[in-house]
Amino acid sequence: MTLHVEVVSPERILWTGEAQWVRARTIGGGDIAFLTGHAPFVGALDIHPVVVHAEDGTEEVIAVHGGFVEVSNDRVTVLSDVAEVSSQIDVERARAAQERAEAALRGGDDEEAAAALKRAQVRLEAATGATAVAAH
Repeated sequence: MTLHVEVVSPERILWTGEAQWVRARTIGGGDIAFLTGHAPFVGALDIHPVVVHAEDGTEEVIAVHGGFVEVSNDRVTVLSDVAEVSSQIDVERARAAQERAEAALRGGDDEEAAAALKRAQVRLEAATGATAVAAH
């Protein structure tokens, strides 16, 4: 048995299909994995990669910048205002954004720069497979 998964942003459906499991990180709740038969669940997503382990054994990593996850009747729906599939992330652009955010943080404690840094790190983590976020 599999889960039907949809990862959706306002622009498009980023991923849809059957999966063995999905892993996401919720705000205040930490990492959570969804398998078939999971109890109904709704949670707010943190800025963090979502991993979809597809039915064929491949994994799709999606950089999600907040949003919600809803699970019901073996269906997982991820809704995010901003999300990017790892294969479509411009790594150089993400590195440049990371450098700009780090420079802004060196100039002072700025919440906006800290959020920009976290988004850039998550994009890099999703794109390269390396853990780029120091404090998840």
